[in-house]
Amino acid sequence: MKLRPRILISVVVLIAATTLRAQTPDDSDIRPPVTKDDVRIVQRARQILNSQEKWNRADNRVCPAEAKTFSLYCALEKATDEVTGNFKHRGAAMQEARFVIEDVAPDWKKYNHRLMDYNNDPKTTFADIQNVFRLLEDRIAKRLKEEVPAKEK
Repeated sequence: MKLRPRILISVVVLIAATTLRAQTPDDSDIRPPVTKDDVRIVQRARQILNSQEKWNRADNRVCPAEAKTFSLYCALEKATDEVTGNFKHRGAAMQEARFVIEDVAPDWKKYNHRLMDYNNDPKTTFADIQNVFRLLEDRIAKRLKEEVPAKEK
């Protein structure tokens, strides 16, 4: 009789783990809910990458802690770590940045990695990167206003 509850608990844990894994795929179009931290992430990323001299135009999505130059991707990664202490490749700020790239880059479908390839695109200027931050902050702020009332219902 004592074995039955253990088996039942094991089955429940296995089902829960499988369900969680199914709900968090590496879906490039996933749209997680935004928070006030996401606005702060974008603001901090803009501060990190606030001059052309700090811009790394040769992004490889490897972001060393001691870096002195930053790509769009690495500025967002560093800012996420600083603001939340928990970088997520598919976090809301990162995902919304990918969607901004879709809006501003006519050739985005050719990119294997939207943030890296947009950053490295010879047609992309530092002003374009700053515009991405501006559009990203606006987009997250707008989503935040839209999502908060929905959560309160």
